[in-house]
Amino acid sequence: MKNFTYTRATSIKDAARRPEKSLLIAGGTNLVDRMKVFLDQPTQIIDISRLDLKKIENTGNGLRLGALVTNTQVADNLEVRKNYPILSRAILAGASQQIRNVATVGGNLMQRTRCPYYYDTAFGCNKRQPGSGCPAATGINRMHAILGASDTCIAVNPSDMCVALSALDAVVEVEGVKGRRQIPFSDFHRLPGNQPERDTTLGDNEIITAVILPANINAQSGVYLKLRDRASYSFALISVAAILDIDNNKVRNARIALGGVAHKPWRSKEAEQFLIGKSVDESVFQQAADLALRNAQPLEHNKFKVEMSKRAIRRALMVSAKGGGVA
Repeated sequence: MKNFTYTRATSIKDAARRPEKSLLIAGGTNLVDRMKVFLDQPTQIIDISRLDLKKIENTGNGLRLGALVTNTQVADNLEVRKNYPILSRAILAGASQQIRNVATVGGNLMQRTRCPYYYDTAFGCNKRQPGSGCPAATGINRMHAILGASDTCIAVNPSDMCVALSALDAVVEVEGVKGRRQIPFSDFHRLPGNQPERDTTLGDNEIITAVILPANINAQSGVYLKLRDRASYSFALISVAAILDIDNNKVRNARIALGGVAHKPWRSKEAEQFLIGKSVDESVFQQAADLALRNAQPLEHNKFKVEMSKRAIRRALMVSAKGGGVA
């Protein structure tokens, strides 16, 4: 690491007014790793861990998760486990217990890709240095994107929690020098386009203050299915967050979000719309899976992800149709 100064933010406004080359730290589980390999070289670290953003509150219109609530606290919360079990399952599928104990809600949303070319400064990387190329495109790209990628970047978002939040239609509350605003979760993370260095739509003088889970959603049947190389702490090759609302054996509403396939948690709106009004049937779920992947553009080493994603979607939908649980 390079030398930097350390200060503590005394208010949200204080943190939002941070200098240009400063970075915020809460749990720090991703930031510290990046600083160790000189990906980030801030002149100042601003500690926000003492701000009053550590509550889980029922607002009457949903559940409000403070940005500094730890992943463990969210996963263990009784109301989350009862009404949003998909979120608890996704968190428990990611990282180790020690990391979950310090990692925060806001930090999880802001973590960066684990693309090995991004972390290895011997290679160029458009995400690290715009215009320097994407070596993953012609390199080892087994873990990379098959949906929504661009010529400039094929990295994937590594989060498990964010896939569940996408399926839940969560809202990100942010605050900055110009006030407070809310961002639909589907709009918070962005695809790489020609600016892969930008992961989110968060403003330079804003910080995340909370994530809001809507109340008017029947999420008890939520399923989180994660496929990975080993059962212990490992990032997803493919993950699926699926929620089905079924009435009289007909799909009334459907939500399907994928992880490990794109630069952001990937919602398959087309597959969701297809399922509405359809009977609960494995062949129908297979058609939905085919629709979800029909625009996939696999690379040399990750062609397997297309069929794996389809099978994962079909299985997650079948389990959700039976009332949810572990897939």
